[in-house]
Parts: sequence; C-alpha cells; structure tokens
Amino acid sequence: MMPRPRLVIFDVDGTLVDSQHTIVAAMQNAFSSLDQPLPDRDAVLSIVGLSLDHAIRQLVPDAEQDTVAALVEAYKAAFMTERKGNRDYAPLYPGAADVLTYLSEHPETLIGIATGKSRRGLLHMLDTHDLHGRFVTFQTADDHPSKPHPSMIHTAIAEAGVDTDDAVMIGDTSFDIQMARNAGVHAIGVSWGYHDLSAVGADHLLQHFNELPGTLEKIWAVSE
Repeated sequence: MMPRPRLVIFDVDGTLVDSQHTIVAAMQNAFSSLDQPLPDRDAVLSIVGLSLDHAIRQLVPDAEQDTVAALVEAYKAAFMTERKGNRDYAPLYPGAADVLTYLSEHPETLIGIATGKSRRGLLHMLDTHDLHGRFVTFQTADDHPSKPHPSMIHTAIAEAGVDTDDAVMIGDTSFDIQMARNAGVHAIGVSWGYHDLSAVGADHLLQHFNELPGTLEKIWAVSE
C-alpha cells in the first residue's frame, strides 16, 4: 500500500531566508523618502509576514490611504534597490537547503510555500538559491488576503491534492501560526525568525532546521 501524500508548507522571510536587514533598510528608506517618521527595527520586524499594504497600515494606522499607497510603492522601489546592491540580500538559514533536499527525495512528501511576498519577489528568491522545481505549490500575496487568513493554505492543499490532516505549516511569525490554526492544519514554529513564538501555541517549536524531519515523522505517526 502506497503511503498517502503529505504537504509541508513553508513561509519564506524569517523561515527559509534571513531578509531582515534588507526589509528594515528598505522600509526606513521608503519612510524617509516621503518625510514620514522612521519606524524602528522592532516595529518593522513585527509586521513581516503580512501582505505589504497591511504591514504598512499597521506601521501608520492613522495615515490617509493615499499615504499608505505611496509608502507601499516607495518600499517596493527601495527593496529593489537594496536587492540589486547586495547579492546576498536574503541568505538561506543554516540547514534549510539540506532539509529541502531531504524532503524532496521522499515522493510521498510534497513541499509548498505560503508567503506575504509578491510572486515576483518569490521567483527571484527561488532563482537566487536554485530552488525551482522543489515546490508543488506556492501561494503569494498577489492572489490572497493577508495572513492570518487561511486562503493560502486552503489553496495549497487543494493544488497538492492532500487532506487537511496531512498538511503542516512552518513559519516564524504569529501570523503563520494563526493562519495554520485558521486552516485547521498542524503548526510548526521556528525560533530563528522575527517573532517570539514561545507563547503563541505552535504544535512544535524548532531550534534548528535539522529537527524538522524528526518532528514531521512524529506528526505523521500520530495522524496515521
């Protein structure tokens, strides 16, 4: 009897790649270009994972919509500039490449992405790290409501053709964990990202990428 397929969905920023320096610099440059008070580093990292318009709205909750829209465009331009000037703008976290290779070698394990990045930004990241062909589904902010809405996970599950009980979401922010909860899938947090997940109720909290295969085996064993 063939094992049933399982889906492992990854967040990107703060989970697979460390892009915090580029994100903070681009956000501060965007605010500076429009003479807006600069958000501090902690404020910027607190909104990583949200779709860009939602993220900036949280940084300037009282701003007019025209100001929010202008900041969104300014951030996009600043991020592109930061990215062009730094080839290593978003390195993979230690162990990420090895774990993705390990999971890819198991035909019953499917890999997906659910990210607040744009599709263009995601494709650039996949190009940079030669990760094309690893993922059977990827969901971006271009096509879905912002996290923690479960739309990304629901669509990933449908495209992969797996049951909800056979899907896992892995992320570094409270938005990822809440999205998993909203979608009814297992939630795995990582300790190396941008939010403190010690009190958000993830099913498991990883300290290093190499813990992921064993954690998945425990989850699948319970759901058999």
